[in-house]
Formats: sequence, structure tokens, C-alpha cells
Amino acid sequence: MNFSWDIFWQYLLQPSDVYLYGLWLTCVISVLSMALGCALGLVAALMRLSSNPLLQYPVRFYVWLMRGTPLLVQIVFLYTALAAGGIFRFEDLDLGWFILPGNIQAAIIALGLNEGAYMAEIIRAGIGAVDKGQYEASRSLGMTFGKLMRRIVLPQAFRVIVPPIGNEFNVMLKNTTLVSVIGVQELLLSTQMVTSATFRVFELYLVVAIYFLLLTTLWGFFQRWLEIRFSQSEQHAPASSRMFGRQAMKLLRGR
Repeated sequence: MNFSWDIFWQYLLQPSDVYLYGLWLTCVISVLSMALGCALGLVAALMRLSSNPLLQYPVRFYVWLMRGTPLLVQIVFLYTALAAGGIFRFEDLDLGWFILPGNIQAAIIALGLNEGAYMAEIIRAGIGAVDKGQYEASRSLGMTFGKLMRRIVLPQAFRVIVPPIGNEFNVMLKNTTLVSVIGVQELLLSTQMVTSATFRVFELYLVVAIYFLLLTTLWGFFQRWLEIRFSQSEQHAPASSRMFGRQAMKLLRGR
């Protein structure tokens, strides 16, 4: 077997600048796309829970579309098909201290839009897990919908949705490899660039697999820490939640 241990250890322990840039870009795209997906998911989940069909049905269509089409197709459509149809073209964005290429913009938006559909369902399920009696009690206490969500429902729902959010970010890290098709130099495309110069395909793809294993493992430890932290906070609920619970119970007993 023509395997070079020297090449393997060299790129694993002393990665080139191309590798480091790809690793950095993979992490940046993952974090920004996940943040965008969480924001879209929260808005979509609240709209989905609305009784107004003008708010509810567009979200249903969005979730159906994003979950029913392949992510790779969405990436290519957003960056290539829209430009080819003369609808929209991603141009390089000059932010003053650095230039954000159009393909990276498209990658972040495409991954974020796709993630938002899944996050909408996760957040909606988390909100649905909160006791319905708290909604009724909050209305009786004159609490607005926004205040109810911010102080009572979302903190409780967040403890439920932390594990699936962590899993979604794990998937996001691996899905960044798909944006290589539009020329984003993340970890996979960086590896392809190095292999085209060294012709050491097996060694370098083994290295990139180990890098992804390292990223997902580190995130797994962080996710475990978050779950433990929120399980402890659930045992020691905030004073406002405990006070609301006592007020709600008194109100419901009075009825």
C-alpha cells in the first residue's frame, strides 16, 4: 500500500496555511449559519403558532420547501441559478476592513435558511412542551404575549431544545462541505487544493476526516456541558418563574 506516514503526520500536526484557512472558514460559516437559522427558526415558530393564517401558512410553505428539497440543490440554486436567471447575483461585499466574497455570503444564507426550517419545528415543539396552564394564567394576570414568551415560556422551552440544537450544529459543521460546490474554500475544498499539488489523496482525505472528528468531538463536550448547566438551572428555577407559578396556582384555585 502506497501510504506516506510522513505526509500524513505533517499535514495532521503541522497543517499548511491553506488547511488552517479552510478550518477557520468552516467554523465561521457554521457559527454564522447556525445563528441565522436560530433567529429565523424562532420567528417562524412564533408565526406558526399564530392563529392568523397570513402568518401561519407562509411559514408552513417555507418549512415544507426547505425540508423537502436537498440542501445541495438549495445552495446551487441560491448562488448559481438566481444569477443565471438574472434575478439576483451575490457580489463581493466591502466591509472596510475586509471583503466578504459573494460565494461565502450565499453559503451562509443558504445554510441558514435550511437550518431555520428545522429550528422552527424544534422551537415549536419546545414551546409546545410548556404547560398550557401557564398561558391561561398569564392572560388572567394581564401579561402580554411578548412578556410571557420572554420571561416564562422561552426559558423553559430552551431547556428542552438545547439537545436538538446541539445536534443540529453538529450536522451544520459537516454540511459546510457542501458549499465547496460554489467555490467556498472551506476544509474540504482546501484539502482538494492540496491534493491537486501533492497527489497524496488518501493521506490528506484521512487528515480532513480526523479534523472533522476533532471538531464534532469538541462540540460534543461543549454540548454536554450546556445540557448539564441547563439541567441544573431547571432545578433552581429563576425567582420570577417561581413567583409566576405561585400566582398562577392561587389564581386558578380561586376559580
